[in-house]
Amino acid sequence: MTLTEVKDKSTKKQFLDVARIIYKNDTNWVCPLDNDIEAVFDPQKNNFHQFGKCTRWVLKDDNGKLIGRVAAFINEKKAYHYDQPTGGMGFFECIDNEKAAFLLFDTVKNWLKEKGMQAMDGPINFGENDTFWGLLTEGFSQPSYGMNYNPPYYKKFFEDYGFKVMYEQITNHLYTSVPFPPRFEKIAKWVAQKPGYEFKHLKVSEIEKFATDFIEIYNDGWKDFENFVPITYSTILESFNKMKAIMDEKLIWFAYVNGEPASFLVVLPDANQMIQPLKGKLDLVGKLKFLYYRWKGVKRMRAIVMGTKQHLQNHGLESAIFTKLKEYVLSLNQYDVLELSWVGDFNDKMLALHESMGATFAHKHATMRCIF
Repeated sequence: MTLTEVKDKSTKKQFLDVARIIYKNDTNWVCPLDNDIEAVFDPQKNNFHQFGKCTRWVLKDDNGKLIGRVAAFINEKKAYHYDQPTGGMGFFECIDNEKAAFLLFDTVKNWLKEKGMQAMDGPINFGENDTFWGLLTEGFSQPSYGMNYNPPYYKKFFEDYGFKVMYEQITNHLYTSVPFPPRFEKIAKWVAQKPGYEFKHLKVSEIEKFATDFIEIYNDGWKDFENFVPITYSTILESFNKMKAIMDEKLIWFAYVNGEPASFLVVLPDANQMIQPLKGKLDLVGKLKFLYYRWKGVKRMRAIVMGTKQHLQNHGLESAIFTKLKEYVLSLNQYDVLELSWVGDFNDKMLALHESMGATFAHKHATMRCIF
């Protein structure tokens, strides 16, 4: 077997092509856009390069056939928040061959060890955890945009190599044809009418203001989670601007209490239902197809992230936001399902909210760690 570091146009293409080879007969897989993958490794498009480093490799068999790929990352802002300095591995793809898989894992481990790391998390992304993150372990159906998909046999590779589950991410589905449970609906309507409580959907013309409100809520709501690193204005504004291509303003909601930013819910149409026919290529023809499928409409939405300030977390704001969202969605008569992805198994409050709404299980991903 031959391992090659990705450093030129030819090896970049090979890195992208590995996934097409692995999933060529898998009808559930949706090829991510090549541009989205490449943006992760481009310092001009991914601001994580400002405080970290990454590289990647492709693997060929003795006949020169592509059989695997992997990437390695170090995020200096997070690496030293653990008991041991910890890097990351991701974008792992491999044929069903343990020797090949372990060679890819070893390559990441050795690169990280050379740079002072003592463990690696995987599979993760060199960026925020809302895309390309986690090992799919249950629910091998068509993924929504940005959600990792992999063959079931990957799980044994990770476990046998020595990766241990740190936490699991649960994805649930809400079907628009199914009413909310009466108790949930009653609480939500009561909260929505409380004096001083205001609910607004995002407006692109005021995107900078909503980005600022998002940061204020997010950094307060998550500050007590282990190894939390505050999100920056540049990161969230970059994310909001990327969303513009598929964004529907009335699927993104904010709650305010006496004028104070209190809670948010970010929902997007599922871009995977738009890009599936593109086979990863967003060239001129691809863009025309994308616009057609966007115009034609999609049937699934994805809740990217939801958050509430800590001192307002038991006020029912989330319930009211979901009813505001549903009022708009039902009027469209377009969407069949809302994917609630993904919620860490440590986030009891959010999982309880899903249950109270009548959500049903869809997928489970695992974030794993291997200590060297």
